[in-house]
Order: sequence, then structure tokens, then C-alpha cells
Amino acid sequence: MRTVKQVSDLTGISVRALHYYDEIGLLKPSEITETGYRLYDDEALKTLQQILFFKELDIPLKEIKDIMSSPYFNKMQALENQKKLLILKRKRLNGLIDLINKTLKGEGTMDFREFDMSEYYNVLEEFKTEHEDKVIKTYGSIDKYNEFIEKCKLKEDEIAKAAIKQYGSIERYAKAVKNNLNNITTSSLEEQFDKFKKDCIEDKHPKLKELFKKLTTDLSKNTSSNEIQEIAKEIVNTAKKDYEFFKSDRGDDYWYYMANLYSIYPGWIEVVDKKYGSGASKFIGEVLKKCPGTKLPKIEELYNKLTSDLSKNHYSKEVQEIVHEIADETKKQHQDLKVDDGENYWGYTAELYLSNATYIKVIDEKYGNGASKFIGEALKFYSENSK
Repeated sequence: MRTVKQVSDLTGISVRALHYYDEIGLLKPSEITETGYRLYDDEALKTLQQILFFKELDIPLKEIKDIMSSPYFNKMQALENQKKLLILKRKRLNGLIDLINKTLKGEGTMDFREFDMSEYYNVLEEFKTEHEDKVIKTYGSIDKYNEFIEKCKLKEDEIAKAAIKQYGSIERYAKAVKNNLNNITTSSLEEQFDKFKKDCIEDKHPKLKELFKKLTTDLSKNTSSNEIQEIAKEIVNTAKKDYEFFKSDRGDDYWYYMANLYSIYPGWIEVVDKKYGSGASKFIGEVLKKCPGTKLPKIEELYNKLTSDLSKNHYSKEVQEIVHEIADETKKQHQDLKVDDGENYWGYTAELYLSNATYIKVIDEKYGNGASKFIGEALKFYSENSK
């Protein structure tokens, strides 16, 4: 056992700080003597070491306490993550030292402050503190959300460059992220989607329960047949009648994207297949997609129109008029959802179509070989000539 003074001498942490850690419940002494002296055993010192690792990463004491008191907290995993982050911090400090040395030698340098991501991370941490229930619902647990933040730190340079490209500065990007996260928590759209999905899976809507059961009785049937499409028509009409968000101005769009979940979203496919049988989700998705009540959103129609002939000049008047319509429709969508998309949204988006391997693969599969490059060049031209 060690006294507060001995722990202070060993660690360099002041006696006052150790008393404060005790007061806030961050680090309790292992034992308190009859005369009121605090004593700390080896296990308490290990906990203190863990706290100091977190402090070195500039995490506030309140959050350190929340993390370490979580039932999901894993000491060894935390050490592994802290090691990665400290290595990153060392790398960053080495970079700053190199920058100072170059400046002292009179070499040309750029302002390193524009890549300071601390404000962005503060937004993510603040969101976690203020909306813990939302974080757990979206990510599964606080630990998984913390892993997401750590992954962001591993790709810090990449995120910083993209943020500056789209928003002009990290500060502007951090404000946009905060705005968008807050709008997610105040928007009822996701809750309404979740309610519809839950009602379908848990059979809380009697009519839909009957219709989906009838639809999936035989998954070998032709999805275009009159029999199957009659059931699909009833499903669409029932959903649009009984759920308010399918009756809103963008209700048809929301229904289209909901119907698409059955075909493309792995998590939803797994749940639906478990309920109705292997292949049921994609069967339902194909059926609903063919139903006249599932209308293609305007933005999808415009992209189909844009890529209908990939041999056209991307800067031609005809192509640029379509791109202008796409920009207008996207702006309306973002305004409806209160999304801050940055001052150079289209320039940044164009680059994704031109250089992001995932974008290129998905878009080329959807619209044809070379479609991603075509869209990217069209959007880039629009971005450069519409400012």
C-alpha cells in the first residue's frame, strides 16, 4: 500500500489532483485508515496509469470516468487502442518538430493549423455525451462508437484533406458535422422508418402481417405475375395510407428507398430472411420494385437520364442542363433534411466519382462501364463553372 504522497512522488501527479480524482469517483483509494489517510494498492496504480494514458490523449476527466465505469470497458483492448493513438500523436509531434526545424532554416512551409482535427473530435465526443441513447442505437455500444472515432484518427490526414476540400476548413467542417448530427437527433424521419420496419418484423400491423405472409408463401413464384403484383399493390397502398411519412411531400421517395432496403441492405435482408425464409428479402424487394406504386425518385430519374448516353460531351449544354437539375434537386433534399453540405460539395463529389474505387465500382455496375468517370467529369465541369 502507498500513501497519497508516495503515489504523488511515484507518478508526478499532485496530491491535490489525487484528492480530486477521489472526490469525483474517478480513482478511489483502496483503503482509508482510521486516521483518514488514503492508501493505494497495485491495482489502484494500474487504474491510475490507465487514467493517465487517457489524459495524454486529451480526453476530459468526466469522459474518462464514463469510459472506465462502462460495463463494456476492456482494459487490454483500451491499452491496444491507446497505444495506436499515442503512436499517431508521436507521429504528429514529430511532424510539427520537423515543421519548426524547416521554418528555422527559412524553408517554405504551409500553415499546419488547418489540419488540426481537435475541433472535429470534440464534436464527436460531445455528441456521445449528449446523445448516448442515439449512439448506442446507431453503433451498438459506446465502445463501438469509440472505435469509430479511433478509426477516424487512423485516417486523420485523409479526412482532413477531404473536409478542407468540401468545406474550406476543419473549423467549418466541424460546425457542419455538429449541425448534421443535431438534426439527425431532432428529425423524426429515422424513427418513422424504424417504426415501420419494427411493425413489419414484429407483426404489429395486422394487415401488413397478413399481406407479407401471403406474399412469401411461395418464393418461387414469378415476381411480375398478376397474383403477386396484386399483393404488392395492397402492401404499398396500406403503407402509404397508415404511415404519415409515406404521405409527406417526399413520401414516394421514402417508400422507394424503403422498398430498396429489401434488396441491398445486408442487415435488413438478414432479419427478413430469418422471418420468412432464405431469399425472401430479395424476393420482396424485386416484387415491390416492379409495383407501379413504387415510383422512381426524381433524383434517380435524372441520373438515369444523365447516363443514358455515355458518349456525349460532359460539358455540352444538354448534359449540363441535367446536371443543373440534379444540383437543384439535391439542394432541395438537403434543405428538407437540414444538411450542411459545404461550399464545394459538387467539386468534392465529382472527385469521388473520378477517383474513389468504391464509388467507381458501384456506379459502373449500376449505369454501365465508364459511368462514374462520365458523371465525375460532368459534375466537375458544373462545379468549376457555376461559382
